[in-house]
Amino acid sequence: MTIPIEPVAVPAAVRELAGAAPVDAVWLNELGGRTFRIGDGRYVKWQPYNVETSVIDEVQRLEWARAFTPVPRVLEVGADHEHEWLVTQAIRGESAVAPLWIAEPAVAVRAVGEGLRALHDALPVDECPFDWSVATRIRGAEGRGIPIPETLRDPPAIDRLVVCHGDACCPNTLLGDDGRWTAHVDLGSLGVADRWADIAVASMSTEWNYGPGWADALIEAYGIPPDRERLAYYRDLWNAM
Repeated sequence: MTIPIEPVAVPAAVRELAGAAPVDAVWLNELGGRTFRIGDGRYVKWQPYNVETSVIDEVQRLEWARAFTPVPRVLEVGADHEHEWLVTQAIRGESAVAPLWIAEPAVAVRAVGEGLRALHDALPVDECPFDWSVATRIRGAEGRGIPIPETLRDPPAIDRLVVCHGDACCPNTLLGDDGRWTAHVDLGSLGVADRWADIAVASMSTEWNYGPGWADALIEAYGIPPDRERLAYYRDLWNAM
């Protein structure tokens, strides 16, 4: 996932949605998805159909989570024969990997860790209709033709069940001008799982975004000591998929 530095082609569907408003590409992902900011205060997430997550999955999760924590408000969805898109209202904050925060990794990492803890504490497990357990993730991977090693089929005992973000990489936390978290985005895989499934990925992603040495700082900001066994397991599981 990257912030584009070169011009990005704007799909016809996005142009039509924007009307006369200006359009800027703000995000690209490895599956060919693109996110655009429209000058009237909307965002459009445009992506090819894929077998891992869908716009409908994300809409359902956003609409559920919005009652408990700051996430984007869905305005509309659409699709054609090859692509689908999600239009949301702008929400306060900028990605934790925006250039401003890449230059301030200590601030950004703290905000991501604190934001993840706040998300886990805010979302009620007993009311969540979505699952992101190890068994569910392995079934999904196998359905996509991804072989999962036997060593990953026996996860550590659950530490604490929470409603996980499902893609807690640093870019998906938004920060305000004061350097504190404001919201979360990209919740297409949100569901109940051990909190270490999120913590492992969030802390691992600090290396991709800010360089080595920040993983434990994120866990400290979350508010618990590192659990090396669970970190290793859930990172391996993420990388296997």
